[in-house]
This record gives sequence, structure tokens and C-alpha cells, in this order.
Amino acid sequence: MPELPEVETTRQGIAPHCEGQAITKTLIRNGKLRWPVPEDLPDRLQGQTIRSVDRRAKYLFLHLDGGTVIVHLGMSGSLRVITNNAPADKHDHVELTLENGRILRFNDPRRFGCWLWADDCNTHPLIKNLGPEPLSDEFGGATLYRLSRNKQTPIKSFIMDNHVVVGVGNIYANEALFKAGIHPKRKAGRISLDRYHKLAEAIKETLRAAILMGGTTLRDFVNSDGKPGYFAQSLLVYGRGGMACAECHVGLKEIRMNNRSTVYCPRCQR
Repeated sequence: MPELPEVETTRQGIAPHCEGQAITKTLIRNGKLRWPVPEDLPDRLQGQTIRSVDRRAKYLFLHLDGGTVIVHLGMSGSLRVITNNAPADKHDHVELTLENGRILRFNDPRRFGCWLWADDCNTHPLIKNLGPEPLSDEFGGATLYRLSRNKQTPIKSFIMDNHVVVGVGNIYANEALFKAGIHPKRKAGRISLDRYHKLAEAIKETLRAAILMGGTTLRDFVNSDGKPGYFAQSLLVYGRGGMACAECHVGLKEIRMNNRSTVYCPRCQR
């Protein structure tokens, strides 16, 4: 599933081709996504200019003069900028033709993504209750400490809660907890302020590195010669259950938490 760094890399990849461009045609081949694509979306978008492409959590915003298109990649979605008139694939469900002749094409084999319209994206039900962005000044150890008081929730589940902080998916939760030396099952309410400062910094460091790596190794977003190849990461724990810890060389443990793979070092994390 695309996580925050992949979505941010997507934003950076498509924005230069879309911003400042008027939409000349909207084609909906299959509107049966996670939520139905509004039937009047083509009429709403016709002739409107994409003023900016922004991101909030794992949602992409195409800001227009009269509102915003909210796009989510779901579990298998991708956005490509088409310049060579390549024929659409069977899972290319939505596309926007721009005045520069390029096409923004949405591919989603599992159809768990979405294309929705909002007059004001900040008040949309999917957006209005989200927590702070992890790379913003609003997010830090003090925020985590304050929200965690008296919480019995395991810390891994706590930092993956989008009401606490957005965009810390499973891979990055594993990595950040390892860097901060915190056991994933430790109760959120029993972690000190000092350790929360370390965890917040580990989250920021992990996400920044992933975005930077995505920006240098993700395949080109122009044309349809393959899906965006989500970056090969230098992971310290995720996917390495049973292998030696990079720090202490003890075997990493792998367990299931909320039906998700969780890998940790029994010596380094407590």
C-alpha cells in the first residue's frame, strides 16, 4: 500500500505537469471505486485550472478555482502523466486531459482508491478530523506525550492512529520505533516525555529519508511504461524478522499486531 512518502513522491512527480493547466476533458471509465466517483465530476472540472497539487496525510488535493478534487491511491493506485497517447489499460479508471496535451491517468487494480469533490477540502468528513502532519512544526514529542496520557494502547497502534498523527504507516512505525529504542507493545501512556521526543524525531527522520530516497529512485511519472516502482528502502527491521539486528546482532523478532507484521529487536527496544 502506498504510504505517506510514496504519496508525497507522487505529488512531487505530477505537480510540475499539472499546476497552472486547465482541464479540457474528464473521462471516467469506471467510477466504482471505494466511493463512487461523482457523476457530475466532468461537468465540475471542465475548463477549470489546477492551481496547485497538495497533500494531506495520504490524500492528494487538486486545488481548482471552484473547489478541490480529493484523490486517494488506496491499496494499489497510481497516477501517471501521459504524453505519448499510450492506450489505456484495463485498470485506468479516471483521466484528466490538460490544455498542454498531457493526460493525468489514475490506475487502480483493486479499486480501493477514490476521486471525490469538495467545495472546501478542510471541512470534508475524510479530512477535518485528521491529526497533524508528521513533518510539520505542529508535531513533536510534547504532542505525543499529551495525547498518550492514561492510554493503554500499544505505542505502535498509537502512532498509527490518524487522529494522533497522520501518515505513519506500518513500515515507518516499525522503523521509527526501532530507531527510538521503544518496544512496539509498550503502552503509550507509560512512555516518558524524553522518549517521546526521541520517537517524534525518529518518525521525522524516517519519513524525510524515505521521501528523499523516493525522489531519487522512483521511476519517472511520465508515460505508461510501467507502474511507479515504489522505492527500494534501506530498512532496519521491517521485513527482516529472524535476521540479525543491525545494532546488536541479536535475532529480530516478528509478531502480528492488529493483523500487521511487526518486527523489533528484543535487546535494543524496551
